[in-house]
Amino acid sequence: MFRTLICLGAVASLAACATATPYQQAAGGAYGFDEMAIENDRYRVSFSGNSLTDRATVENYLLFRAAELTLERGYDHFSIAQRETDAERRTVGTSGDPFHSAYGFRYRYFHPTFGWYGLRDPFWDDVNMREITRYEAQAEILMGRGPAPDTPEAFEAREVVENLGPRIVRPETR
Repeated sequence: MFRTLICLGAVASLAACATATPYQQAAGGAYGFDEMAIENDRYRVSFSGNSLTDRATVENYLLFRAAELTLERGYDHFSIAQRETDAERRTVGTSGDPFHSAYGFRYRYFHPTFGWYGLRDPFWDDVNMREITRYEAQAEILMGRGPAPDTPEAFEAREVVENLGPRIVRPETR
């Protein structure tokens, strides 16, 4: 009974980790948004997503945080002075059945030319490669009062919050 509860707890923990980064403040190097004041009306805002968070979501969360921050500070609009999205890519390989890897070599048959051909032989197993990509978006924003200038870099904060708000996924509360 005790083992069953431990196994169920482990599976639940793993399932919780297998989701895209929600809209949350980054704490202690975790994924989420962060901001830093440069001047009274200028901030550097960033959003870092895990490998399950796509680029569009990371960029939308960055814009949403910029709009939220603008309204929190008593401003009406913000302009993006600088913006970039970085992609961190890495390639990982997996081979064979993950349950047999813990038990060492398990040979199936002997080949006259090559010797023993094994189920878990590192020289003969197939390797599956996949690329994992993680996105981080950063922007330097300049906040202002009154109507936004008519430029592509300027955003009305209230409109951004209204339009992106329904797409924002917040962390589940326990």
